[in-house]
Amino acid sequence: MGLLYCFALGARVVNRRDAALVSRGTGIHATLPVYDTFSPMGRTMSALEKGIIANGTGYARKQWNILGQVYYPKATCDAAFAFEINSLPGQFVPVHIHPTQDEFILLQDGVLDLKLDGVWTQAKVGDLVRMPRGISHGYFNKSDKPARALFWVSPTGKLEALFEKIHGLTDPAEVMALSAQHEVEFLPPEANA
Repeated sequence: MGLLYCFALGARVVNRRDAALVSRGTGIHATLPVYDTFSPMGRTMSALEKGIIANGTGYARKQWNILGQVYYPKATCDAAFAFEINSLPGQFVPVHIHPTQDEFILLQDGVLDLKLDGVWTQAKVGDLVRMPRGISHGYFNKSDKPARALFWVSPTGKLEALFEKIHGLTDPAEVMALSAQHEVEFLPPEANA
């Protein structure tokens, strides 16, 4: 029968070790070995790799330059994507929405001004910013010092693929157009005021 077919029939996993499945309302049982983790949509999910990513580096020595800001990918799997940003004075990411992802920021150095759901606030070292999916937000380094923060989103969605596509681009309009294709919706410029 197969695990994907069971999900399509509305089966549920009742034992993670053996993936014992019980079809709703039929009493049919199937036991399948677990080799991969599957999403309800029937595709194999990526697992988080163990390890340590050193400060100021990205996994696989990867880094992205996104409109002058340096991003270091720290961890990725289907459930979450984490990355470090380094924002110089005057740099920012305009107000936008992630309709399918929750986002978090843990400020490590400096200060960031944030516009969250239309309200200005400020994050300082050690602060955790929570941005539920669908809530408009943007961050701005209005200070005279660099800022560094760990960001993560859940689920990963298309964000890592977006960063791969916009790495090195210099045209903000092109970045915004590609973002719209990757589940990031930028608001009009007046939202940043």
